[in-house]
Parts: sequence; structure tokens; C-alpha cells
Amino acid sequence: MMKRLVMMCILGALLQAGNALAEGPAVTSYGFRAGFSTDPDQLVLGGQLSVGEVAPNITFDPNIELGFGDNVTLIAFNLDMHYHFTINNSNWRPYVGAGAGINLINVDSQPPLEDDTRTEVGGQIILGAGVPTRGGNRFFSEMKFGLGDIPSFKMLVGWNFGH
Repeated sequence: MMKRLVMMCILGALLQAGNALAEGPAVTSYGFRAGFSTDPDQLVLGGQLSVGEVAPNITFDPNIELGFGDNVTLIAFNLDMHYHFTINNSNWRPYVGAGAGINLINVDSQPPLEDDTRTEVGGQIILGAGVPTRGGNRFFSEMKFGLGDIPSFKMLVGWNFGH
């Protein structure tokens, strides 16, 4: 039941993103991300795009993350939406968000057991903040709290170009 709900949310997000792209906003930045996750405990590397603004203060930030460690290799395709706040007298822009993800998981087992490969879906709650750099790019840091059969926590930092 939970997987169906998440898949419907993913489909809805894809349709919304398609509408937003067709009507106006374009990719405003791209970049890389790195950090760690728990459950499984992994090093996480990846990249993302930012499409903004799809609505006032709201960006669509799809990303891909590769997780390594804990005898698991994980590839996550995430469809994240961020709502950005403005703080007076500060360049920092905190944000909250939510996302849906599809995770391809390969668990490396020791013989005589066979490797376990599966696909899981889940959601995530996101807390983060970004700040522009002097070069016109953007540095960010975020935490993701997993819902469902995906990593339960991720702490990431990243750099977006062209923002």
C-alpha cells in the first residue's frame, strides 16, 4: 500500500515538473553533492539540477545519488521540491522540502549466499540552507530524513554552478 502511494506521488511530481518546464522555468543551475547516510551507513556522491522558480520561492531539484559502503551499493533517483525562505540582512536562504525517490539497491553477500538486488521507493523530508558565492554559484547543506525503505538519514553538502 505504501509503495503505491509513493509511486502515485512520484507520478504526480513528474507531471507537475513536466508542466512547470513546459510553461516557463528552466534549469537554473547544476552541481554536485557529497555526504553520508545512515541505515545503510554509506558515503554518498551525486549531482543535481535546480529548476526554479516553478512557483514563488519554490524550486524543483531532481538529483541522483550513489551510495557506497556497508556491503551495499545504492543508486537513488530523487524528485525534490524546496520552499526557500528569505532572512533579512543575510545571504543565507534556508529551505524545507519534500521528495520522492526510487532506490536501486544491491547488497553484496558472502558465498554461499547470493547478492540481493531490489528496487525500493520512499519519501523524504528535507531541511537545508544555501548561500551564494562571490563567483555567482551557490553552496548548500541539507539533511534528508527518509520515509519508507530508503536510507533513514542523509547529511549532504554541495555546490551549484550557474545560479
